Amino acid sequence: MLEPLASVYSENELVDKALQTRMSMVLQEVAHRPWPLPAGPWVMAQSWHDLLFAHWPVDTGARLRGTPSLPWLSAFPELNVRTYVTNGGKPGVWFFSLDAGNSLAVAIARAWFHLPYFRARISCTEHEGWIHYGSERTHRRAATALLKVRYRPVGGVVSLQPWTLEYFLTERYCLYATDGRGHVIRGEIHHPPWPLQRAEAELKRNTMTESLGIAPASQPLLHFARRRDVVVWWPARLT
Repeated sequence: MLEPLASVYSENELVDKALQTRMSMVLQEVAHRPWPLPAGPWVMAQSWHDLLFAHWPVDTGARLRGTPSLPWLSAFPELNVRTYVTNGGKPGVWFFSLDAGNSLAVAIARAWFHLPYFRARISCTEHEGWIHYGSERTHRRAATALLKVRYRPVGGVVSLQPWTLEYFLTERYCLYATDGRGHVIRGEIHHPPWPLQRAEAELKRNTMTESLGIAPASQPLLHFARRRDVVVWWPARLT
């Protein structure tokens, strides 16, 4: 999934009336969730902009709440490679990699959320309705990974039904990872339903899964989302 711009907000910034209203609305819209909101306070808020979901069939593919606003940390492009897993009846996402264009954000995510983030040189521009996106991994001693693509939405927002593939691939409200001791952890997230549109894309270069031994051969299923606000809770170890 491509996240050309992921902005995160602190609790201090929520004194802004517009932000406060927006995050309050996010937490109030819960009828679509497959399980209740987690107990306890969320620790991070994010806004994801101009996302592309590109899904291939394959054989068995920020800032903390309460901290000050730092423009050079709070907005950066991101790209992830993921698959889908379920534990304890909670469908979630397992990340193979997350490439981000901010070194400090990468270090924080690795240390605090135990996610496989990598530093990358990423460019993202919009021209005549197309999002032009390029990523080259620069993380020391990491496998090389390149992506060059342009994409755009096609048509209006589609309504997701629970029995559809689109719903299965996108409506997931937790992520899974392993901590430094090899324990599986789960991080809860919340957002309103995805406002998905059909998308088209021109992939000029894609080596994001080569190090995993995965070589997507078919055409991907493509969807676009203009924006989604998200809140995140601390990950917890599973028994």
